[in-house]
Amino acid sequence: MNFIAMDFETASGKRYSACSLALTIVRNNQIADEFYTLINPQTPFFWRNVQIHGIHERDVANAPTFPEVWEHIKGFYTPDKLVIAHNNRFDNGVLKSTLEHYGIEPPAYQTLDTVVSSRRLLPGLSNYKLNTVCAALNIDLHHHHNALDDAQACANILLYQGQHFGSQRLRPFIKMVG
Repeated sequence: MNFIAMDFETASGKRYSACSLALTIVRNNQIADEFYTLINPQTPFFWRNVQIHGIHERDVANAPTFPEVWEHIKGFYTPDKLVIAHNNRFDNGVLKSTLEHYGIEPPAYQTLDTVVSSRRLLPGLSNYKLNTVCAALNIDLHHHHNALDDAQACANILLYQGQHFGSQRLRPFIKMVG
């Protein structure tokens, strides 16, 4: 399998307030590369979000803005690429809202939600939060709500599902965005 796992953290409840992003790149069923950056969202932080992920306004003061980050990562978001996330409605929504906020045309790409695939392929868990699925599959999740750790965990969930259920069983979960 070849895919990209993404995870965003936001500064507030506004979907365009991305303050960190991680991508875990999987090639031939192995994590081949990773990308992590803080992002200056150019918007105030809400205390509850800071409490969840631990990123403060001072941490991103000198970080790139999203348009600067987009120049480095936009090649991962093409119609032939699969970009996954755990609860991808959130992460895809952050990407779309942030791009629209900056007047950048959102791309078309394939997506898969590991919450949905986990519900179908791993019935009986108490819930399907990232940390619960990781615990059930013995996947390390060191710092939940750290974008890089969350993206790695998401990638490992899909790798597990591919290994144990086969890529054919995963195909129906793939949808197009854009």
